[in-house]
Amino acid sequence: MRKSLFVLAATAVLATAAHAAPANYAIDPTHTFATFEIGHFGASVNRGRFDKKEGTVQFDKAGKNGKVDITFDVASLNTGTAAFDKHVLSAEILDAAKHPTATFTSDKFHFNGDKVTAVDGKLTLLGKTQPVTLKANQFACYDNPMLKREVCGGDFETTIDRTAFGVNYGIDWGFPKNVRLVLQIEAVKQ
Repeated sequence: MRKSLFVLAATAVLATAAHAAPANYAIDPTHTFATFEIGHFGASVNRGRFDKKEGTVQFDKAGKNGKVDITFDVASLNTGTAAFDKHVLSAEILDAAKHPTATFTSDKFHFNGDKVTAVDGKLTLLGKTQPVTLKANQFACYDNPMLKREVCGGDFETTIDRTAFGVNYGIDWGFPKNVRLVLQIEAVKQ
């Protein structure tokens, strides 16, 4: 009887350890960027990225789930051309004066073994929220030798219909509705 109580108690302790609480991570702004790509008359691709961002990630490897909350400063847009930045930030496209931030939130991770393969969430842009799935092209956690902490991150991508957010500029001229978003995200365990 005593032996079976010990086995039962040990099993309960091990089960609790296997379902440890999620770890908290802070976005590393030097390794996190959101980049957009949109075709330009079929001749080239216009690109830009948002340089200012902040956010948190909760990640539970054992429980295979997590949460993401990232905010991007729309005015931090950098296309490499000041005039193009000004136009994209204007009321005709992103209307940064009225909508200074874009956000991505999620509480649904998909896994293949220990690797995150996708993250389902909600993107808010110009005050409109739409569901999106970010596909992980790569994902890993590693012990950062400089920070002496665990860092998790990956490269993710999705394609959105910009008109679902009210971004209709150039549609009548043949600019595509689809915009490819590429997100490089790394977060440091706190």
